[in-house]
Amino acid sequence: MPDLTIAFADLTGSVSVFEALGNDRATKAITRITQWIGAKGQEQGGKVVKMLGDGVLMSFADPRRAIEACVQIQTEHTQRVQQWPAPLKLQLQIGLARGPVVMVDDDCFGDAVNMASRLSDLAGPEQILASASVIAQLGSGSGVRFRNLGAMQIRGKNDPSDIFRIEWQTEVHSEFLTVPAALHMLPPRSGKGGGIELTWLDTSQRFAMGDLPVHIGRVAEAQFVVSDPRVSRLHARIDHRSGNFVLEDTSSYGTWVRFEGSEQAIALRRQECVLHTSGEIAMGAPFSDFTAPSIRFRLARDAMELSRPPRGVG
Repeated sequence: MPDLTIAFADLTGSVSVFEALGNDRATKAITRITQWIGAKGQEQGGKVVKMLGDGVLMSFADPRRAIEACVQIQTEHTQRVQQWPAPLKLQLQIGLARGPVVMVDDDCFGDAVNMASRLSDLAGPEQILASASVIAQLGSGSGVRFRNLGAMQIRGKNDPSDIFRIEWQTEVHSEFLTVPAALHMLPPRSGKGGGIELTWLDTSQRFAMGDLPVHIGRVAEAQFVVSDPRVSRLHARIDHRSGNFVLEDTSSYGTWVRFEGSEQAIALRRQECVLHTSGEIAMGAPFSDFTAPSIRFRLARDAMELSRPPRGVG
């Protein structure tokens, strides 16, 4: 079985396109886009395995060229879609994974195929998510920029998987960006001190290590209450595991996480991700909905930091 990098590119927003154009014209429009995606992948040495409605499954022998193909596809598609009317703005979310693949009748099967599909579902619009198996194959001179999102629970996997986001936008600059030569997990934090601070509207609470786990929800039983109808009774849980703060979505409508310094958000639906430094958590609706209840979070390295008043509060 050959080791291949699998890319799954999926278009989002097709419902509004079908409503605006009708079935026949919308199908033709989406087919043209998926064919264009496949052609771009082939230019970088990829093989189109199959078309899946509004998605494309591709395989690559070289993980770096797979990433380059996905970055080129995202860059050019994002530029084109800016000129389209709002109801027709189809955006791309892409998942990448690598591993042994079984080829049967021009189709492919294996854990890497399933993982790429799951990461495509997990990615937000204009995002490229990659498994650790892809990142580990990059050489120190690849020039690929990525952010370690930490361990996430992936549907169908028993244990959390380390997930990375490819930072393809040229304007992105962040202390969390790294290069393959510096590949490592988020450094473990000491369990002797520290904690997390949560702020919603004019309410701010600080939770030390001994207070965890903390539940966020709209009922009084939650340790941090957010009284909005879109927030589930017990919407999310924050715990401390393996030296990291982990946010788990336990809601009906989902949770979105955006780290400070980035406009990109991670969408969680019955999944979890590692929190680092500071950022925002949107509950029940994405950040694109300006009315969504949004919580600020800040991690503290020690108890001394938790004693300081939060910025902008009190």
